[in-house]
Amino acid sequence: MRLIVRKERPHPGAQLRFTDTDGMRLTCFATNTVGRPIAELELRHRLRARAEDHIRAARASGLRNLPLHRTAQNRIWLEIVQIALALLAWMPMLTLTGKVRLWEPRRLRLRLFTAAGQLVTTGRQRILRFASHWPWTREITAALARFALLPNPG
Repeated sequence: MRLIVRKERPHPGAQLRFTDTDGMRLTCFATNTVGRPIAELELRHRLRARAEDHIRAARASGLRNLPLHRTAQNRIWLEIVQIALALLAWMPMLTLTGKVRLWEPRRLRLRLFTAAGQLVTTGRQRILRFASHWPWTREITAALARFALLPNPG
């Protein structure tokens, strides 16, 4: 078994731990894989961490429990969760910018998806209005404006 230890600078905004010395963070992992370069092993380990991030996002999006009684019903539930995860994967890339792009599904749900809006029809146009006092109205309207600029796939 090999233990691989890496010394790196924490990302901006990261909270330092008591084990971080001189502003550097030590990360380590153990592996039984032989005959592979350390850089390849580290890449595989980092990709595994990304997979765990996706699993965490799936659990936050409805995969934590199967709420229905029958297998066929739960298959439909899993399809709905997959659609939600696909939307959560594409939405930040296409419409969000800055720190909002890095928000987890729970934060997106609490700040963006639960915003109260009013659909108004005037002059044969439909306008979606949001409350001006909502702290994230600017992010929502900017995302909708970027979404409207995307080309129509049809």
